[in-house]
Amino acid sequence: MTDAKEPTVQAAGCVLWRRSPIAGELEICLVHRPKYDDWSHPKGKLKRGEDPLAGALREVAEETGRSALPGAELPTLRYLANGRPKEVRYWAAEAGPGTFTPSTEVDRLLWLSPTAARVRLTQPRDRDLVDALLDSLHTT
Repeated sequence: MTDAKEPTVQAAGCVLWRRSPIAGELEICLVHRPKYDDWSHPKGKLKRGEDPLAGALREVAEETGRSALPGAELPTLRYLANGRPKEVRYWAAEAGPGTFTPSTEVDRLLWLSPTAARVRLTQPRDRDLVDALLDSLHTT
């Protein structure tokens, strides 16, 4: 079977944000996945028949321990992952209450300024989502 016939992996996630409890500045949540040793936005594969937004919020809860209030839909990222096409839909989401608990899937979580988040993100494609979040927050 050729790559072109491989079904696209459907995933969803959020660019999770909050206001700093100390200074009130915007902070973006990044998660560290030890399996890939990377920093990314919370995201994951959709379950069969799962609504993408519901899946994005489920992934945020699973990876960060927090609920989230969804906002604007952000650009969809499309790329090859392990030789298969992958499509990840993203939403801006304000962090709600919850507590992070490290796991084998996500062992660390950081709240960073937009500038620091851009630097820390492993994949360059994820950096554009920081700008998309900032644009969505300035227009709402």
